[in-house]
Amino acid sequence: MLGQQAMPQASASAGGQRLRLLTYNMQVGISTARYHHYLTRGWQHVLPHALRSENLNRIGTLIGDYDIVALQETDGGSLRSGFVNQVEYLAHRADFPYWYQQRNRNLGRLGQHGNGILTRYEPEILEDHKLPGTLPGRGAIVARFGHPSEPLLLIAVHLSLGQRSQMRQLAYLRELVANYRHVVIMGDMNTRQQRLLLDSPLQHGDFHVFEDEYHTFPSWRPVRGLDHILVSRTLKVHGIEVMDFPVSDHLPMAVEVELPAAVGSLLNPAAPVAMDRR
Repeated sequence: MLGQQAMPQASASAGGQRLRLLTYNMQVGISTARYHHYLTRGWQHVLPHALRSENLNRIGTLIGDYDIVALQETDGGSLRSGFVNQVEYLAHRADFPYWYQQRNRNLGRLGQHGNGILTRYEPEILEDHKLPGTLPGRGAIVARFGHPSEPLLLIAVHLSLGQRSQMRQLAYLRELVANYRHVVIMGDMNTRQQRLLLDSPLQHGDFHVFEDEYHTFPSWRPVRGLDHILVSRTLKVHGIEVMDFPVSDHLPMAVEVELPAAVGSLLNPAAPVAMDRR
């Protein structure tokens, strides 16, 4: 479903600072509008294409209104992207002072496949985690904001397709968040919200369960909810939106959350710095 709830403008309130969050599987900037495009445009996963730069600029415009963005299926600078680190490019395009590119499959000049995070606020801690699974190549970016006594933990992920690997990965994520009250997990999770929160290792994580299933795939006729932003019940949710932005084969999902007053003081932007740790 597209745009089921309006997204309010980011603002501070008596209850605490608000954050606008967005997750997007950008398919390395490839336009996909039909299933047969996986075949006819598959070569773009290896070779450059002029439309990719236009798509990157469109994505840069989209994400400019958000505070923290998680990206999946990014390229870190190979032949297919014109040797452009797409996360770095989008950070500059949308004026994000902090960014990090996680490389999960390094194919040299043929592909630098991974995830990315862009944020307007400096993480106190940033960690790169390789997720367990039958096949290597899935990862999680863990960012902690604020004072250690009352932090916000945010994890950007891209989970496997297979159920067995997903269960192992979700158990791993459950261990990462076990000692935190204020948690956001966002990304392409390749499964439905109900299964994530009611029948997985995250079921006891005390996350909001949204009444509606927000469909993000395929972008040209979304019927499946694969992309999610899971939010602890300690954070108030003010708006949820699946955006009508059919560039890749997924649609972006956005949520606005209100932080508890004790956590809101973490929002102190500092001097710009890239967090690209190769």
